[in-house]
Amino acid sequence: MGPMPPTEVYPFERVIVLVSCVLSFLGSSLLVFTHAVWPELRTRPRQLLLYLSLADLLSAASYFYGVLQEFDSSSWDCVLQGAVSTFSNTSSFFWTMAIALYLYITIVRGAPTGTGLLCFFHVMSWGVPLGITVAAVVLKKIGYDASNVSVGWCWINLEAEDRVLWMLLAGKLWELLAYVILPVLYILVKKHINRAHAALSEYRPILARAPAFQPRTSIADKKLILIPVIFIFLRIWSTVRFILTLCNSYAVQNSVLVVLHGIGNTFQGGANCIMFVLCTRVIRTRLLSSLCCACYRGLNQPPQSLEGSYQHTEPCKDKDTEQTRAKFTST
Repeated sequence: MGPMPPTEVYPFERVIVLVSCVLSFLGSSLLVFTHAVWPELRTRPRQLLLYLSLADLLSAASYFYGVLQEFDSSSWDCVLQGAVSTFSNTSSFFWTMAIALYLYITIVRGAPTGTGLLCFFHVMSWGVPLGITVAAVVLKKIGYDASNVSVGWCWINLEAEDRVLWMLLAGKLWELLAYVILPVLYILVKKHINRAHAALSEYRPILARAPAFQPRTSIADKKLILIPVIFIFLRIWSTVRFILTLCNSYAVQNSVLVVLHGIGNTFQGGANCIMFVLCTRVIRTRLLSSLCCACYRGLNQPPQSLEGSYQHTEPCKDKDTEQTRAKFTST
């Protein structure tokens, strides 16, 4: 891979990527918020989703700083930003695959999962990215990449002789593995669920009387399909530009590819929020209920009396709390 001229990131491209970073940060924050304020929703899959959201939150913040700074050399803050984004981005890959592996083990294999599996996920999803990042920083592999394999932020220094190896270790290898592992695991899970539904065919007349059954299973099945599809759609543009850079193709500087790469790398937290908050009825209902309750309190705030006391009003009750506990599923 020989030297190529830097890819110019135009102002409108930077604005789009910055907006994507902000949306991803807000989406990840909302996922963390729902996990913190509603203890009854803290299932194991949601716990894994929390760790993924923390990685995506850190990733969005580091990318935002990188795009905002417009680096043109391997300065200390360029290296720092590159290290943080390398760690968080690689960790996000590992946690995404950990969630798929957890669903496969629990649903398809039916194996019990304890703290041992969670500890394994922590070691792999935090420890491996941290080890790679520390090694890359110590060996001075992180730095300015001329936006040929990024969109304004710093990653692997293109002046490093073994830059291709470090690009693979610092993200691309795990990205390519995720393209294969995620679809395979989710297809196996979906097939297992379909077989389970078929085995219950003799009970379908009974189940048909429960109108909520079919919509819920249908939504869950769609999510199982959409999870790997959305991941691949967001990440594929980064892979395309990586391959074009290896081929010394000037197509790597195509404005559409640059924008898609910028959005794909930074919007993972926003996509997860849409999937697991806005498109999950139980969580969405709780959020809307909380917002309506807050608006009700604001509109019905009693005036202060001459003695300085307030009239007492009944607090807004959350009528969906018990229903939420009963209805909540891991999807």
